[in-house]
Amino acid sequence: MKKLTIGLFIDTYFPMIDGVVMVVDNYAKRLSKKANVIVFAPAYKEGFNDKKLPYKVVRCKCFKMPIVDYSLPTPKLDKKFLREVESYNLDIVHIHSPFTVGKVGIEYAKKHNVPLISTMHSQYKQDFLRATNSKTLASKMTDIIMKIFEACDECWTMNQAISDVYTKEYGYTKTPRIINNATDMVKIDEKEACYYINKKHEIDIDTKVFLFVGRINKLKNIFFIVDSLKVLKTLKPNFKFKMLFVGKGQDEDELKEYIDTNNMKDDIIMVGKVEERDELAKYYRRANLFLFPSLYDSNSLVQIEAASQETPTLFLNGSVTSAAATDNVNAFFTNNSKEEYAAKILEVMNNEKLYNKVSKNAYKDLYKNWDDVVKEAYELYEKMINKNKGN
Repeated sequence: MKKLTIGLFIDTYFPMIDGVVMVVDNYAKRLSKKANVIVFAPAYKEGFNDKKLPYKVVRCKCFKMPIVDYSLPTPKLDKKFLREVESYNLDIVHIHSPFTVGKVGIEYAKKHNVPLISTMHSQYKQDFLRATNSKTLASKMTDIIMKIFEACDECWTMNQAISDVYTKEYGYTKTPRIINNATDMVKIDEKEACYYINKKHEIDIDTKVFLFVGRINKLKNIFFIVDSLKVLKTLKPNFKFKMLFVGKGQDEDELKEYIDTNNMKDDIIMVGKVEERDELAKYYRRANLFLFPSLYDSNSLVQIEAASQETPTLFLNGSVTSAAATDNVNAFFTNNSKEEYAAKILEVMNNEKLYNKVSKNAYKDLYKNWDDVVKEAYELYEKMINKNKGN
């Protein structure tokens, strides 16, 4: 039986790192053990050594957009890229973004009559609202994106809550298939992780560590974390903690200034980007709590990574990304209030029995491995390809 040839299309890629990039990389790594995998993605000025990846990457030209921390791919202006796309005999197309590169994938699938899947990764209306500051424009742009998704044979998303956003708020008329996100991380030794992080950042062994990992972007509600920790200091002035922000992004300078303005510089460390997965796992393992008050994320990989190291997450009630979690069972929740968020941190840190129970359950209930998820995806690809051939 010949190997399948799978095309994955994405509008951002390495050296940039975000949740969608990590999803595609983990899909491609595992699929390439059984299939020929080509990732179609943008090329960046800073470059990236694609040859170290176990799958093929085909890059198109792009240009840097001044308003956002992304570059805009321009595949339609890149004849070499378009010729190379056409040179592959793809059995299935899976797009991971509905923009310029994703549209090339759609056009290929329609032209060659192969199955077309799209994964709905983001709450796009929030992205558009921030970029345009106009509800009317954001709604119109979301409607355009929904037409793209409607053109796909099947759409996947990560949990029921984000599925409801698309069907009830965005007007998507089909029923998305739920395919969970996962992680490649495995649980590491706690003592080794603590020693490494404590030494690197000069943290005392008895100091509580709180962690955020992700793009340093206002959409992630990162300023709320600073506000909450400032409240925590007023509630319990002698409480010893360090907050670590791991990542980079467009609001990095503004966050640093906000930390300074609020006299939190001694309590908060801006770590920057951590590219090595083994090192990043140490941050999760050392952390006592993963602080993730995002109302933007759909089903963030970082909360699964935290669970892989038995580190529970503190969410906000009503967040889409927390749909799989349960308060005081495998995660913690509060209302959207800096006072309540601060109080919950103290409550959790003062209740060792509850904390230990939730930590263990986070690992047991919320940790998922990419091997299992991609195996399911591959089987679905085969079914769709066989069904398409039978038509």
